[in-house]
Amino acid sequence: MKNNISAWELKQIEAKPQTLKSKLFDWLVSFMPILMALLVLLQYKLVPNKKVLISFKVYEPTNLYAWFIGVFLAAFAGLFIASLFSKKVFGKWRNAAPLLTAVFLLLLAYDFATLKARLLHATYFPAIDDILNALIAERAQLWINSRHSLILLFTGYFSGVIAGLFCGILSGYIKKVRYWVMPLIKVLGPIPANTWLPIILVLPFISLFQGAVFIIALGVWYPVTMTTMNGVINIPMHNYEAAKTFGVGKLSMIYKVAIPASSPFIFQGLTQGMSIACTVLLIAEMMGVEAGVGWYINWQRGYADFAKVYAAIVILCVTFFAVNTMLNAIKNRVLRWQEDKV
Repeated sequence: MKNNISAWELKQIEAKPQTLKSKLFDWLVSFMPILMALLVLLQYKLVPNKKVLISFKVYEPTNLYAWFIGVFLAAFAGLFIASLFSKKVFGKWRNAAPLLTAVFLLLLAYDFATLKARLLHATYFPAIDDILNALIAERAQLWINSRHSLILLFTGYFSGVIAGLFCGILSGYIKKVRYWVMPLIKVLGPIPANTWLPIILVLPFISLFQGAVFIIALGVWYPVTMTTMNGVINIPMHNYEAAKTFGVGKLSMIYKVAIPASSPFIFQGLTQGMSIACTVLLIAEMMGVEAGVGWYINWQRGYADFAKVYAAIVILCVTFFAVNTMLNAIKNRVLRWQEDKV
């Protein structure tokens, strides 16, 4: 299955046998994340910090960032050693090494621009050590607000997915339903979901949470409906004719033919819907909802505590990355039949 093979491994399968020069280059690239992490650690410990006053005190960083880099350095060294004894591990590590090197190069540059040279304003661009300390100090608040954001995100997302699948499947399969749904898609679709937020959040008969759920669901509904409908419409007629020969009824065609055949289109809409849901979630929390990571960012920004703002942004990035990874894993599992065809 091609999705389980890294780009580097696929290139090696299709390429000619490696020369000594290309092997040495691959080993050098594989070693670069270790070297870059070591440079970050050495810069942090050995290069003197530029003194700055914060709250009328000379700022002194802690060693938390050094421990943070040290953990990654040890992990990288372990993976590099493991790659010496396994071609599979080496292939995956070689594929990830350039990206990891670039990430630690950015950390090196940011640490120099903030803590070492103070090229960036200390108030608005806190050192990474400050952000890590804020993550630990505010872990209780961040956990409470992250939990609220996830509840709001998934409530709105699944509400939009259910409505989108229902409208998309029926619109694609039944022309009369499409006649009524298409005008809604043409009117509501091009309008960003957050446009309705000021109106929804002031309605007296719904709560702020319900209004935010509706806005997220509306944003998810459009891409899921469109991609699902297009997927059902583009199913070849001979698929239905073949199913008829096996005695499949008209209604049974929906879940035995229409849904399986349009599943690649459906997952495309689910992925687009998740991106929109994450964006609308943050806007809703910053504009009106009284809890969540977006609300926490707005709150701390009001106090100009940007270390906590950046800490919350880190939590958001990790959360959205985990959610999208989970969605892609489900997609690859459900659509594994596509890989078998390649």
